[in-house]
Order: sequence, then C-alpha cells, then structure tokens
Amino acid sequence: MKAQLLPAIMALTFVSCNAPGSSSKNAAAERVIGSWKLISNKIITAGDTVIAFPEKGKDEIMIKLYNETHFSFFRHDQKQGKIAAPVYDSGAGSYTLSGTDYTEHLEYCNYREWENHDFSFQLTIHNDTLVQSGIEKIDSLKVNREIIETYVRIR
Repeated sequence: MKAQLLPAIMALTFVSCNAPGSSSKNAAAERVIGSWKLISNKIITAGDTVIAFPEKGKDEIMIKLYNETHFSFFRHDQKQGKIAAPVYDSGAGSYTLSGTDYTEHLEYCNYREWENHDFSFQLTIHNDTLVQSGIEKIDSLKVNREIIETYVRIR
C-alpha cells in the first residue's frame, strides 16, 4: 500500500512545485542575477535624445550587478583617474521584479541627492542582453527623463 502511494505523492509534489505563479517572481529574478556591462545609454529629455554612454572620446566602463534582492553599479574611466576629467559613479539599493515590471530603490549613491528615491522601469532580457527603460523623475532636482539602457551579460 505504501509503495503504491509513493508515486502519487511524488507526482503531487512535482505538480505543486511547478504550479503557475508559484515561482514567477523567483524565475524573473533568477534571470537577472549576475553581472552586466553597459553598452548603450540613451537619455530622452523633452523630446531630445542624448547618447550618454558611450560618450564619444571617453574610455569608460559601467557594470551593474544583481543578486536576489539588491543591485549595485559603478562607472569609471579606464585611465585610473589619470585624465583631465576622471569619472567614478556608483550606487546600490534594493529592487523588485515581477515579470517585466522592475523598481529600484536607490539607497546609496555618490550623488547623494538621488538617494532614497524609487524608479520604475521595464526590464527585458533576451539571451545575453538586458534592456532597462523607463522614467527617472526627481521633482526636487527637476529631473524628468526617459532612459534606455542596454547591457550584455558578463560571463
């Protein structure tokens, strides 16, 4: 009798573990976890588009990292700061991801006035490419712009 119940229990366990919606948030987060290198950043303000990355004539890199609950990023020049206008930006915080709806809560940033703000984006992943797009808005700084960032996964 016990031997006959074992396959039924195993099947029920398998089905319940794979029930629709039971792990959709985890599945979305699992796809984003890792290291990503920025290859393109467009900023659209009042209809004007600027290519913010890569900037012509600048040798910079930006990396974004994700774990299950948090993100971090850093951007710096590749000349170890030994240029006329050295670059170093960084930030980190928590995020939520449900399907393509992605929200960042920026907790730490070298631009301190950006800290403790939430930003809602759409995040899509296709193969090794991640695209994050949406509005960055901070009324107190008069920031209201659309961003479209494209990253490739670092293996």
